[in-house]
Amino acid sequence: MLPALTILLAALAAPALAQPDESSEYQDGKRGTVTLPQGDRSFADVVVAHNQGTGKIVDGARDPKAALGAPDFSGDVDDGSFLSLGCDGSVILQFTDNALIDVEGPDLYVFEVGPNVEAMSLAISEDGTTWTDLGEISGGRAEVDIAGLAPTDTSFRYVRLTDDGIDCGSRFAGSDIDAVAAIGSTMRFVLEGEVLFGVDSTELRNDAQTALDALALDIAAADLGSFRVIGHTDSTGSDDYNLALSQERAKAVRTYLGNHPDLAGATITSEGRGETEPVANNATEAGRSKNRRVEIIGY
Repeated sequence: MLPALTILLAALAAPALAQPDESSEYQDGKRGTVTLPQGDRSFADVVVAHNQGTGKIVDGARDPKAALGAPDFSGDVDDGSFLSLGCDGSVILQFTDNALIDVEGPDLYVFEVGPNVEAMSLAISEDGTTWTDLGEISGGRAEVDIAGLAPTDTSFRYVRLTDDGIDCGSRFAGSDIDAVAAIGSTMRFVLEGEVLFGVDSTELRNDAQTALDALALDIAAADLGSFRVIGHTDSTGSDDYNLALSQERAKAVRTYLGNHPDLAGATITSEGRGETEPVANNATEAGRSKNRRVEIIGY
């Protein structure tokens, strides 16, 4: 018997109603500015992995969490506002309240600061396992358009930056990362799924209506006119069973939301991906609970 599927519905800000225009302007550390339509939600939220490279790095530039959130470099290289990767070092960051998608023009900004300007290689991933290499980016405010470089109709939640291993002689060895922002992004909502489905069931529980009605209001407030529902499971059970379960549960959510008056006119599709895209370790119940989910991603 498989545990109930946890629903992760993409357009996640805090549970607060998300407004479609939260545009804000940010300093790029090079006397320029960047305007991001989703404001602070645009920036990476979690450090997934950090491999400190070689060379000298002062203590104030070793914390990978300095690369999260909005850029805050003051101009003082000792302010602790950025991460120095070190020679050949790398960091993997995750977006949790949005997802990188392809839009017209630049899709991703990497804010590289510090006393020197170094280059690095960039890769993005949907699941943190399979990576799409985008090649080398120059230092400073690097603007990246993923069109033609990454699969279309795909949302990416992970970014990997790797120093190029050149010019590592300062006390801030390697590239110096202040922030990473997804300008081409969609919002994500999270809803616990145990209230929606019973064990091994693909039919919505009777008390699921309240949770889905609230979700529909949040989606409408976020002005998502088109979105897809994607089902995921943990690794318990066979591949075929998990795929079918994820597909049917995604369809059930799609059908309910498609009939909701607040989402009239919205274009909704669904698909299931079974156990192929875990976001946590399936060896623990806590990890399996995170992997049993459905994602809703606007496009």
